[in-house]
Amino acid sequence: MYLKTKEEVLKLTKERDVKFIRLWFTDVLGQLKSFAITDVELERALEQGMGFDGSSITGYQDIEESDMIAMPDPSTFQILPWRPSEKAVARMFCDVLLPGGKAYEGDPRYALKKALERAKDMGFDHYYIGPELEYFYFSSSDGTEVLDRGGYFDLTTLDAASDLRRETILALEAMGIHIEYSHHEVAPSQHEIDMRYADALQMADNVMTYRLVVKEIAQKYGVYATFIPKPIFGQNGSGMHTHQSLFKGDKNAFFDSNDKYHLSDTAKMFIAGQLKHAREMSCVFAQWVNSYKRLVPGYEAPVYIAWSQRNRSALIRIPVYHPGKEYATRCELRCPDPACNPYLTFAVILNAGLDGIEKGYNLPEPMDKNLYHLTDTQRREAGIEMLPGSLGEAISLTENSELVHKTLGEHIFPRFIELKKKEWEEYRIQVTEYELNKYLPIL
Repeated sequence: MYLKTKEEVLKLTKERDVKFIRLWFTDVLGQLKSFAITDVELERALEQGMGFDGSSITGYQDIEESDMIAMPDPSTFQILPWRPSEKAVARMFCDVLLPGGKAYEGDPRYALKKALERAKDMGFDHYYIGPELEYFYFSSSDGTEVLDRGGYFDLTTLDAASDLRRETILALEAMGIHIEYSHHEVAPSQHEIDMRYADALQMADNVMTYRLVVKEIAQKYGVYATFIPKPIFGQNGSGMHTHQSLFKGDKNAFFDSNDKYHLSDTAKMFIAGQLKHAREMSCVFAQWVNSYKRLVPGYEAPVYIAWSQRNRSALIRIPVYHPGKEYATRCELRCPDPACNPYLTFAVILNAGLDGIEKGYNLPEPMDKNLYHLTDTQRREAGIEMLPGSLGEAISLTENSELVHKTLGEHIFPRFIELKKKEWEEYRIQVTEYELNKYLPIL
């Protein structure tokens, strides 16, 4: 995590002329929530937290028990670089507490903390995450008019968003987020900025920050940025390929120099756990109706539950950029999308992997063939399952998942399922342009 203490936060506030401090947390679906206090209230907030009404937050409390406390985490204090430097604005992520100071079980950040405690109890000091969030720039939020016709890694006048990416990276780095790569993605007007790996809790905070900064800088330039998984029919959707590793101290628990794939038994069981539980946790890492428009064969999105080294059609890939290098050994889960709740997603995929380790799951053989080119019969004979084909199917699997129930807890789990069922029902009864265009002339 960052290294700021309460005292350092108070000192920085004076030195940098910070007048407003935004307190950030998320609702159950991962939407960022915020309210601001002034510098006068900061010391009290750091000591006691600030009260707010939890009944108006999606998935939180009922109105008769709505008093909540937002307790700022001083290690997350950062000044917002796109706001004025005079009477500046800062932010801190908060842990949500009940009156009296007990952790609130409806807080997604708490769900991730619980999963990380389990990892620590099993001897793992770090769960490192390196997500690759893709997104689109459009002319406005009213449609999908693209800014360019560029393609993967293009560096031409077609890439109209180079300045947008540049300023976004500078803003992220000013907020303490280490950026490794940025480039144009496959689809027109699609982009990617990759953050350097970090501990999972810090990275979940970083994902929330990243999504806001991308949108803020886009708005400054008069365009709209979106993390919707599949905005354009016939083009690649946006994913959040998630690189993961477990460390014991400074030793990578996934590395074994004697193994053919340089994977330890720990890594193999972890991967086996994520493969085994992929279908039932799909509703968390791909939580929107639109998520399943991305998870279809043919557009680089993984739908077949298998693993491989170089094969990007597999659900989990073992990158081999630095073969045999201990620090670089990791697994890449390719199915999450950038519109998920990162706290819940990182918690559930961690617990799936830990279940694999705890219960000794066996890892099947890797699939090095292009899985899109196999027939249904060939995939069936190889025992390769698919992710759910719709949010409705995903909900029914998640609803019966002991793993997801345990991870989300008694408060979040039923509310999450209820919210997703409502979304699916709203979508299911829509009459779309596709139906009218196809059927109205003939029926």
